[in-house]
Amino acid sequence: MQTPTVSFIRANSYEPDVLRDSLETLLEPFGGMTGFVKPGNRVLLKPNLLTGARPGKECTTRSQLVYVVAQMVIEAGGKPFLGDSPAFGSARGVAVANGYQQILEELNLPIIDFHGVRYQTVSQEFNHLLLSKEAMEADVVINLPKVKSHVQLVLTLGVKNLFGCVPGKMKAWWHMEAGKDANRFGEMLVETARAINPNLTILDGIIGHEGNGPSGGEPRSLGILGASPDVFALDRAMVEILNVPATEVPTVAASMRLGVCPNLNAIHYPYLSPESLRINDWRLPDKFVPIDFGMPRVIKSTFKHLYIKFIKEPLSAYVRG
Repeated sequence: MQTPTVSFIRANSYEPDVLRDSLETLLEPFGGMTGFVKPGNRVLLKPNLLTGARPGKECTTRSQLVYVVAQMVIEAGGKPFLGDSPAFGSARGVAVANGYQQILEELNLPIIDFHGVRYQTVSQEFNHLLLSKEAMEADVVINLPKVKSHVQLVLTLGVKNLFGCVPGKMKAWWHMEAGKDANRFGEMLVETARAINPNLTILDGIIGHEGNGPSGGEPRSLGILGASPDVFALDRAMVEILNVPATEVPTVAASMRLGVCPNLNAIHYPYLSPESLRINDWRLPDKFVPIDFGMPRVIKSTFKHLYIKFIKEPLSAYVRG
């Protein structure tokens, strides 16, 4: 079994040329982007496209990071496309609201909502977990989460970002089905991540989102980029940097219980270690809220999603036009 490797570097700029240098350094221990992408590969870039409601508040993965990663994929011979299943609205609508329009046009990047034919996972505990076929059939998956606090799950990092591969409003139904037990919900998220099995996760911690996240908090400069082929190792190390007990983060605790998360001292750090990047004043939510959704909330959430996607977003596009 290979030693899990997590690459951390200091990075303080989203300016594309500077960010390109940072990403090349970050990925060098893994053989660069060509260590993951081969000519002709269809490469899913999975950013965090949570919401279009708070542009500038670092609720989503920065467009500049997606831009540079997409460029590197293209240069490696890959065919990148973006995909997500936002809580409210469409992937394109949320992306455009957060400044993605220029990069979509310049690189001719397709962007899709995850739906289509769903893929049923093989899991003894979650054998009815359905995932997007578009995500499961990509040749390469590059996971691009943002470092954020979360009012339900304490932190949202690489594993939680892959919950976006659960299509449509099925996420709300999973909150209702599994949310009454934080341990079970964490295990469902881990099983999702295991099924998607991202080839590479690049964690956007240049500027994070602390406090009442995933969308109600505030930006926080961290100056960190992280990467690993092992999403569970990366999340475990990042939790250490933020000085949050791993047992208090449902996704990390579940990955440890299920035996898919390596011990912290078994992880190899080619550059900086978590100890050298420790942050002692990261703000968690002021108050946590239950993970489970009751039926009224599921129905309200579904109608809000449909309103934004089919009424608000088209009207906004019409006004801009």
